Amino acid sequence: MHVSEVPRATAAAMAVASSGGLAVDDAVVLQNSNKLTLRLLPCDVVARVAPVAHQVAQFEVDLARSLAGSGCPVALPEPRVEPRAHERDGFVVTLWTHYASPASPEIPPADYAAALALLHAGMRELDVPVPHFTDRVEQAQLLVADRDRTPALTDADRELLGGTLHGLRRTIGEHGASEQLLHGEPHPGNVLTTRDGLLFIDLETCCRGPVEFDLAHAPEEVGAHSPGADQGLLRECRILVLAMVTAWRWDRDDEFPDGRRIGTEWLGRIRAARDHDGPRTPV
Repeated sequence: MHVSEVPRATAAAMAVASSGGLAVDDAVVLQNSNKLTLRLLPCDVVARVAPVAHQVAQFEVDLARSLAGSGCPVALPEPRVEPRAHERDGFVVTLWTHYASPASPEIPPADYAAALALLHAGMRELDVPVPHFTDRVEQAQLLVADRDRTPALTDADRELLGGTLHGLRRTIGEHGASEQLLHGEPHPGNVLTTRDGLLFIDLETCCRGPVEFDLAHAPEEVGAHSPGADQGLLRECRILVLAMVTAWRWDRDDEFPDGRRIGTEWLGRIRAARDHDGPRTPV
């Protein structure tokens, strides 16, 4: 979220919480990227705020409740207010439980893999309409192809990204692996370390695809603790996911902190992976 919108978004979140009977005197910014995440005090509630035009907030709230009911490790909406998306001043606000973290937030890979496996098990039981993972890849392809939206990409880097996205989207899609409902982006930033164990947040990116696509967002050590994963497919998914997130860093409207430097670094990693694989990497 653009910094100029943060004060209004914060005021909207505080107003929504107050109207729900929660005591709110202050708001601490926990994260600001495509949406704003706040800790409201003294009620100790997490508020997530996004522009009305760029959100699927009610879907996220409903899915979190369904998954929690199945025993999945997900963060819950705040129980003291009605669990729904609240519109205020051009923003959509959802209120979530704040979880205390232990002194050491480091996540052992085996625990990470076990939590993700438990989440996937619950997701296999749900039938909800979500995009296919290839739809998300296509969005990245369109971004790379649009020179107006990615003006800083050189021709060589545009060809590298576009070719990688196109080739791996086709190869992974034709792999024939079993597909199911996925988190979509279960990277460490979307995992909470709590006293009750690991909990996943940010369910707005859910999609359908092979579990290897989800595993590709986690640290590499997590894949080693996932015995059911196809390691060859997982490697292809890792390169695909890297290409996707690299494309987003080159969007002229990207608000990720230090995004351009990171995008340059990740282009180098993609090039190194392609060079390592040689002709086996599809283009």
